[in-house]
Amino acid sequence: MRLLDPKSALKVIIRPYITEKTYDIIEKHNRLVFIVDRTSSKKVIKNAIETLYEVKIESINTVNTIIGKKAYVRLIPEHSAVDLASKLGLV
Repeated sequence: MRLLDPKSALKVIIRPYITEKTYDIIEKHNRLVFIVDRTSSKKVIKNAIETLYEVKIESINTVNTIIGKKAYVRLIPEHSAVDLASKLGLV
């Protein structure tokens, strides 16, 4: 699968989602949580995140909520969710 261009990727990834619970997920499970476009598939979300943040993803779980579709993104062990979160200004 070819990578999305950054402009298309920005339409898929709306914003990072940060709460106290997601801080624990970042530190303990090497995961980040994003609010994403409701119509996007896991493959498209994975592609968009890898394009925008230059990381590799191990797995993605999605859930539809009142605030939008959340994507729980687990990074491969070689990439740190804490480092990416600090790069994004979340911690």
